[in-house]
Amino acid sequence: MQFGSRRKKLNTDIQTELYGHPLQFYGQPPLENISLTEFETFAVERLKLLKTIENLGVSYVKQSEQYSQKLQSEIKNLNFPYRPEADDRKIQTGPTEYEKRRKDHISHFILRLAYCQTEDLRRWFIQQEVDLFRYRFNHLHPTQKLEFLHKNSLQYDTVSAEEKVILKDKLVNSSYAVSGITVEGQDFYKVPFQDALDLVRTRKVYLKAGYVYIPHQDIVTIVLNDFRTRLSKALALTARSLPAVHSDERLQPLLNHLSHAYVGQDYSIQKNVGKISLEQIDSLSVKSFPLCMRQLHQSLRENHHLRHGGRMQYGLFLKGIGLSLEQAMQFWRSEFVKGKVDADKLEHSSSPESCSTLCLVLFYWR
Repeated sequence: MQFGSRRKKLNTDIQTELYGHPLQFYGQPPLENISLTEFETFAVERLKLLKTIENLGVSYVKQSEQYSQKLQSEIKNLNFPYRPEADDRKIQTGPTEYEKRRKDHISHFILRLAYCQTEDLRRWFIQQEVDLFRYRFNHLHPTQKLEFLHKNSLQYDTVSAEEKVILKDKLVNSSYAVSGITVEGQDFYKVPFQDALDLVRTRKVYLKAGYVYIPHQDIVTIVLNDFRTRLSKALALTARSLPAVHSDERLQPLLNHLSHAYVGQDYSIQKNVGKISLEQIDSLSVKSFPLCMRQLHQSLRENHHLRHGGRMQYGLFLKGIGLSLEQAMQFWRSEFVKGKVDADKLEHSSSPESCSTLCLVLFYWR
């Protein structure tokens, strides 16, 4: 697969430009040839990383200690860049780190091709990439953060010492995690308020005359907004080039597969089907059933009757825990017999209860 130029190798200057810093805005596309095997491997592994970020965002508070530990472990396992050292200017001395940055760079652009096709795909891709960028930026050394800001022309006006003294009380009262002792010892940036709407919305900064005063540790919010804007525009531009990309019969199937791929565990394989017996249901209902299913089971055992909605829910639940078709039919028949339905007439009964439930069993267990 070729990106842009026909050069076989990146020269030293371009290597330094692309991979000289552990973090980037992905403004420059890759300029080298890669095999289709490497193309697919890079893309799948980055997709696994983004899926992990999505799942962690649901299970944990973003940027919490547990969130960061699990994300760091996944980044490390997939050989993407993580936790760079403070002195990281000569990547030639660490070829392993160079390969990680190269993989990160190329895989990002591959997924751009796959996830620029629809609005929903673009929205999902942007959110996961922003979360990944936030994690990486927050774990940069302070000197690397300043270097990144300068490299990407994010040189916001620094508040002078005199102005900090004048605004000291307001900065302390309005800025998150800032005390009177540290105001003089840290930088504040004066930024147009429209570039920091998230901080304004949550009242974490001092707002005056159309500008907000942001402490150094909160500058990540501004950088994220910039990254989100750039990535959104880049995806829109990438979408325009899709007809040319899809004309390549080697790439179109790969990109379509990536945009619909699920890289987690395959839950369609029902390993426990038929392994739950009728004798186990009562004991399992006490110690293992969710509360709603436990209540339905108890009500069925006590009254030998459930309303239609309850029968629908409980019937599907029994199938889900591995009850076989034969066991399900036996289970429901035994309850009907204990209730109002005569055993001899069960097979020919017109009772709504028996008919609807047996039809449900036959349909969902087929």
